[in-house]
Amino acid sequence: MKRRYLEQKLKVRTLRAIDAIATHGSLLGAAKALNVAQPTLTRSLQELEETFGFRIFDRHARGVRLTPAGEVVWNSTRRILAEIRRLDGDLDRFLSGTAGSVAIGTLPVAAEGAVPRIMADARSRHPDLQIRLVQGRTEELLPLLAAGDIELVVGRLYGPDAPDGFRRETHYQEPISFVARADHPIFRLEAVTVADLARYKLVLPTLSQRLGREIEHILAEIGLSGQARLRSGSTGLTRDLVHHSDSLAILPSTLMSEDFERGTMRIVPFPVPSGQRDAGVIYRGEVPLSPAAEIVLAIIRETIGRIAGPGGAATRGTERFGTAAGEL
Repeated sequence: MKRRYLEQKLKVRTLRAIDAIATHGSLLGAAKALNVAQPTLTRSLQELEETFGFRIFDRHARGVRLTPAGEVVWNSTRRILAEIRRLDGDLDRFLSGTAGSVAIGTLPVAAEGAVPRIMADARSRHPDLQIRLVQGRTEELLPLLAAGDIELVVGRLYGPDAPDGFRRETHYQEPISFVARADHPIFRLEAVTVADLARYKLVLPTLSQRLGREIEHILAEIGLSGQARLRSGSTGLTRDLVHHSDSLAILPSTLMSEDFERGTMRIVPFPVPSGQRDAGVIYRGEVPLSPAAEIVLAIIRETIGRIAGPGGAATRGTERFGTAAGEL
């Protein structure tokens, strides 16, 4: 196979052009973003495709789209650009003596539960450490992790559909529980039954959320699929509804760890068949973490171990739901 000598021919501005065209889906949008003339960018793309020996983009009426081979090029381009940005950050850290910067992805439940504690510990120990949080769903965050746009993902560890080369560390569980305000009448019962739960309106996540659909299956399994309910996509609204009414919420109890710690909310002692719901951190196994990411990973391990272990805030609802750290 003919060698392309890419290490000699490719330049950073060429990689930036590929990334911009793929991101904007048009030469005009990419040219504006790069502040270059469109004819100049068009010539650069033509030269680039001659170097590779295949088309990177297919042209269509509304712009361009990546070819299958172009997808391979773009994925590598994003990783290379991410490494260059990381080098820039590492140099800043070295020259300034600061802890540097890192981008972290967080799933919605973790963003409301574990991540605020992690951020507080990070600020306390490393006030000069800059952390950029990117919240999203698993299917949105893992491509960013693969491209090097983020270095860590914190939250629920959904199993991959196919091997992806990521390392997954399990640090705690995100079991689903019924929760109520601390002085709710349901806590006066000796044993809570399905009939007892059915007396109260339920507050549920929206069905557009993966979690909402999972909870629907659980309610059907225990016989509460026809129960009166409210739907909320906001943890704050769910918290207010539970605090100021007799409504019960069913959700990952880690979301309410601070309420458990303050004693304003408790887990209803009813066994919910949510199964094993591992949560923790995901990162690329084949690429060394930046010094800033190593710092944050160490803080994640320690902070989650503290709040999920015996006596931690996450255990005070009525039952322990954290587990010891381990690697999948």
